[in-house]
Amino acid sequence: MAILDILTEVAKTGRWGPAVTGAGWDGVTAVFGEPWDVGTVSRSDEWPRLFAYGDLELGVCRCRKIILVCIQTWRDVIELPSSTPGEPQTFPGALTYQDVTRALDAAGCPWQPHESLTFGDQRALTVLPSGADFVFEIAQGAEPLLNVVGLPGDSHACPDPSRRTTT
Repeated sequence: MAILDILTEVAKTGRWGPAVTGAGWDGVTAVFGEPWDVGTVSRSDEWPRLFAYGDLELGVCRCRKIILVCIQTWRDVIELPSSTPGEPQTFPGALTYQDVTRALDAAGCPWQPHESLTFGDQRALTVLPSGADFVFEIAQGAEPLLNVVGLPGDSHACPDPSRRTTT
C-alpha cells in the first residue's frame, strides 16, 4: 500500500488501525506491540506520555486512553507500524500539497482549507469526514510539503486519578 493510500484512509476513517482518539492503549499494543520510543509531554508531569511507532505518535492519558494521534511526514523516509508487531513499513516522504489533494479528491474525500492553521510558511487543510488536519510547510520558492497529519481530539475528560489503577 502506498503512503498516500494510507493517509487517505486515515483521513476518511479518523484512525490508523487501532490508533484512534479515545481508544484504549491496550488495544494499540495488542496490534502494534510495544512502542518503539517513549517520552513525556511535559517535564514536570509523568502523564500524558508520548508513545511512538516510528512516525506514528500517540499521546496517552494517565487513564490509558489515546488523546492525540499524529503522523509525522516531514522526514525523507516515513516509518509506520505494520500488522506485524515490531516490523515497520517505510515510505518515501516529500509529499506535496498537490499530491495529497489529488489523492483526497480521487478517493472522494472532501476537504477545505484550514484558515487558522494557515499562516507564514505554513498551509493547512481539514478533511471533512474525520476532521483530520494536514499541515504543510512551505520552503521559499518551493511547493508546500506535508509536515504532519493530526487527528482531532475527543475532549477527553480523565476519570478521577484516585480511582485509577497504576501500570
